[in-house]
Amino acid sequence: MEFKPYPFTAKKYAAKLPKLDNGIETKRHAVTIVGGGPVGLTVALGLANHGVPSVLIEADDSVCSGSRAICISRRSLEIIERLGAADGFLKTGLPWAGGRSFYRDTEVLHFKMPQDDNQKLPPMVNLAQYHIEQFLLDAAQRKSDLIDIRWQTRATAIESRVDGATLNLATPEGDYSLNTDWVVACDGGRSTIREALGLQLKGTSYEGRYVIVDIELESDRPTERLAYFDPSSNPGSTVLVHKQPDNVWRIDYQLRDGEDAEQAVKPENVFPRVQSLLNMMGERGDWAPIWITIYKANALTLESYRHDRVLFGGDAAHLVPIFGVRGANSGIDDADNLAWKLAFVVRGLASEGLLDSYSAERVFAAHENLSYGTKSTEFMAPPSFAFELMRKAVLSLAIKHERVRSLINPRQTSAITYTASPLNAAEIEPGAFTTGPVPGAVLPECPLTIVEGGNAREAHLTDLVTPCFTALHFSEDGRIPTEFFALEATLQGEKLPFKLIPVTSHLHPETKSDHNWDHTGRLFAMYGARPGTVYLVRPDGHVLGRWHAAAAADIATAIHHALNS
Repeated sequence: MEFKPYPFTAKKYAAKLPKLDNGIETKRHAVTIVGGGPVGLTVALGLANHGVPSVLIEADDSVCSGSRAICISRRSLEIIERLGAADGFLKTGLPWAGGRSFYRDTEVLHFKMPQDDNQKLPPMVNLAQYHIEQFLLDAAQRKSDLIDIRWQTRATAIESRVDGATLNLATPEGDYSLNTDWVVACDGGRSTIREALGLQLKGTSYEGRYVIVDIELESDRPTERLAYFDPSSNPGSTVLVHKQPDNVWRIDYQLRDGEDAEQAVKPENVFPRVQSLLNMMGERGDWAPIWITIYKANALTLESYRHDRVLFGGDAAHLVPIFGVRGANSGIDDADNLAWKLAFVVRGLASEGLLDSYSAERVFAAHENLSYGTKSTEFMAPPSFAFELMRKAVLSLAIKHERVRSLINPRQTSAITYTASPLNAAEIEPGAFTTGPVPGAVLPECPLTIVEGGNAREAHLTDLVTPCFTALHFSEDGRIPTEFFALEATLQGEKLPFKLIPVTSHLHPETKSDHNWDHTGRLFAMYGARPGTVYLVRPDGHVLGRWHAAAAADIATAIHHALNS
């Protein structure tokens, strides 16, 4: 059987040298990003949204090849949409909202992720990483005045200081050094920057190994996550199956104890297992192999993501098991959290202490992700006889007992709430809100009608989040106390990006004032809002504070506290 190439052709980019003086770039940069994968590109785009330029260093000559991340969550799509790159994701990606798990030949779980009429975006889309990187790259190239991508440029060493860093870089055109105020290390699980600084990831590495096979197969089967435990096609193993665009399928199957990894990835040993799986699934069409590799689960993280002027994100900061699709998604969340904070620091709008909150929030998020990922890993690939015995019991009981089936749930990634963030504004009256997102939470989605210049259009709440602090003021008629307009003028005078947005319970076509109408009647209830309620939102869509009767001074204090923590 012959291997086929992926149905994607990446453009190749040449290495270029900047203007040098004795091997040192003549220009000092504000931000240099090492690693041009999804996380590095997201950081660059996030900085550009705030008008901050960056240099992005990428060792390869194109977007990635091979089988890597494939599942992008709703939260990641929200972030990517704010960056102006979502169109390709939604046009090409395959959306899905759930999946099925089977024990031998019996379905034991049919799970669905949260999806209702409030949502604009699907819970998940399947999309190969080369597509992910290409769509982000397309957006970055549209902002080439702010994003300088250096292809075929590899970081070989770093000298880190309290006021910046010097990077040594190697290219086919020659080597040179670059001076920068800040370094963002997004250079993957084998991070050169992390190793050069002598930092180590800590946590657990699992013994279980998975063979990852990408194949080409034409099928009209719906897109959903499929998991097979102890299937007849591969007894004693666990198999995961995901459909991707362009008739590409990802198959992951667990190696049994004692199987030799080197032998296991040989085509003559892989192909019969794939064929047996497809036969079991009832897929009778012709198929062709594209890619074979092997994977081992890790649950590891750095203890801090900030080291002087070097900041870590994505796999350079943490390695998360693939179960629950938290790898790329947690990295994109890292990038979103970091970009606005670093931009505010670079622009002189915040103290460097704001970047310590990046580490605090995202290390907390990593531990949350690792906790869920570990539970999933221990179920998918039991690390001991006791875990294996427990899994067998759960799967056997799940055939007839519905209550047990939740234990099989793969715990798909979801947005993290920064409950203990140092940025959160304290609740003045604890318990005053009986519902609604708490400080540190991501804004729940809801439809609304945007009225601008007398024209109305249907939209969603997340459309109102832009690269600034946003105050959502709830009222019946869109009237906002004068003091809030004075606050807006004061913050603009301080050059702090801030937007005051009225949200109304009724449509007021007679008024010329712009407002946002809760036409479904759900938004006020979801947020526990009443006339006078204010939600203050960070540039990354997390709630900073909320008040039922906010004064302008409360808003100003919360923003200044966050920026000068």
